[in-house]
Amino acid sequence: MSNDFPSIERFGLREWRAVVLTNEVHGHLGIYSTLGVKMGIRALEEFDALGLKGPVSIVSHAGLVPPVSCLNDGLQIGTGSTLGHGLISAAPTDTPVPSADFTCGGRTIRLSLREEFDLRIREDIQRATAQFGRTPQYWQTVRDLAVLYWGEWDRAEIFSISTCL
Repeated sequence: MSNDFPSIERFGLREWRAVVLTNEVHGHLGIYSTLGVKMGIRALEEFDALGLKGPVSIVSHAGLVPPVSCLNDGLQIGTGSTLGHGLISAAPTDTPVPSADFTCGGRTIRLSLREEFDLRIREDIQRATAQFGRTPQYWQTVRDLAVLYWGEWDRAEIFSISTCL
């Protein structure tokens, strides 16, 4: 494996496997799908539920339109809470955001990508779109950014967490 990928030692085998599997399911290594994995695993950590598969229900605020909706694929694989199990849904929205509500054991929390990270993604994607359009070079740039963010951004630091009532 190439040295440009984040190490298992830094983020753990669970995150590494989930990002690799998400890449396969999603069809490419994407920014928001990778963030979905990180967000899902971070929610499981918050619930102290890492040993469980699928006990968490999720309402995503990422919508159903790419690129932000790609978060939903990572959320499913990162948590094991799949559409097939009826444990994830996407709230209808005209303004998708990288955020989701997670419910486990009668408790609901919201994880949201912190504004500074969200802004960086939007600026980087806008720059790539302006420079390359939707050409193969654009998709290579998205992949490169996904690998960069995956390696640099720790899931314990990039999300704000709040309790939902």
